Amino acid sequence: MLPKSRTAEVIGKQLLRSATSVGANYRAACRGKSTADVIAKLSIVEEEADESLYWMELLVDAELVTVARLADLMKEGNEIVAMTVASIKTLRRKK
Repeated sequence: MLPKSRTAEVIGKQLLRSATSVGANYRAACRGKSTADVIAKLSIVEEEADESLYWMELLVDAELVTVARLADLMKEGNEIVAMTVASIKTLRRKK
């Protein structure tokens, strides 16, 4: 088992990667060339936002960060997932 500081570093880096990917892929979706392209890019946004939530849950489960400290970020992450899923559903209906 890794020491807590190393565990926090590993999980933190994973969280940083997935969280920054959300914004980058959303930006790419806004410039999508077709409905299918936008849906594909938004699907990546959904996956990365959900993965970010996973890493935050691990930080809490490993007792590296309190749930109170991450509550607002996790709420926002869940809202991003919900909005992205709704957008994907809307685009699929229009297709």
